[in-house]
Amino acid sequence: MSTIAKDQTQINEKIRAKELRLVGQDGEQIGVKSKQEALEMAERVDLDLVIVAPNAKPPVARIMDYGKFKFEQQKKEKEMKKKQKTINVKEIRLSPTIEEHDFQTKLKNGRKFLSKGDKCKVSIRFRGRAITHKEIGQRQLEKFAEECKDIATIEQKPKMEGRQMFLMLSPINEK
Repeated sequence: MSTIAKDQTQINEKIRAKELRLVGQDGEQIGVKSKQEALEMAERVDLDLVIVAPNAKPPVARIMDYGKFKFEQQKKEKEMKKKQKTINVKEIRLSPTIEEHDFQTKLKNGRKFLSKGDKCKVSIRFRGRAITHKEIGQRQLEKFAEECKDIATIEQKPKMEGRQMFLMLSPINEK
């Protein structure tokens, strides 16, 4: 059985504090009132009494329409989630002996990833005796980075890791 996280906001009779610093519906400071006085004031204007700062001494309560307040909070959260952008890392694999046409095809794909806003990891796997000629792989990666310098920056320079050499490119942010 899963438990659902419930809203911990204290409203109306659920408020445990005996004294509250009261803020009116327009944001004006009313002052320190007893819980009962604050509840009566909220009921007179047909609104809710909501604790907005429970850790303050005394806790700060505001007279507001709780349903509307909760709706606005959910709307803000939804808006924040929309604005978050996930960054994916796409990998392009080259070989030290790659032909020019194949290189151009891989380059085109890399540029496409970068223009979409994804990071691009370009790796070269050395097989067999090719590991003795690391400089060939280094040149390939540098050539790739040079071809993408108008839309990307080098996040991590070419680096050996085991039998692989890789380079990380990240898109240039245009704001």
